[in-house]
Amino acid sequence: MALPGISTVGVLFGAKVGTIGTTPSEFHLLPRINSIGGIALDTEEIDASALEDEIEQMIAGRASTGGNVSVTINVTDETITEWEDVFSASATATAAGKSICFVNYNPNRAKMFAFWAQTPPAFPMPEESQNSLETVEIQLTINKYIGPVTAVKPLDSVSLGES
Repeated sequence: MALPGISTVGVLFGAKVGTIGTTPSEFHLLPRINSIGGIALDTEEIDASALEDEIEQMIAGRASTGGNVSVTINVTDETITEWEDVFSASATATAAGKSICFVNYNPNRAKMFAFWAQTPPAFPMPEESQNSLETVEIQLTINKYIGPVTAVKPLDSVSLGES
């Protein structure tokens, strides 16, 4: 009997600089992730109606990812430094015609979800409120959605840069 669902306990977020179209074989762990937004694929519609059609006829067009995905991180001195390195790596990769492959790894799945994206140019300012955890939302601009790939656990010992 199949499990009714899986837990998000132990989910990790990883990244690796590379060339879009070639999924890296290892990923650098990005720590203290509070939440990872989903990527919905909304299919555009193309009107394929002709003059003789009394009712419009539609066909499926390309799918849209919505353009970005939100990642919320716990703000600490360490995560600020870590993400400043990611922003720098993203700018360098973009200048070289490359990007960063991000992955959502769940230890309870045989597959993880991968996508290529660019980061904002700088660390955003967190919202402050009384008696709460300081977090910040980072919007990653999706270059290419890959989807499910064989799971590879992101590791702190793996470099963010290209192998």
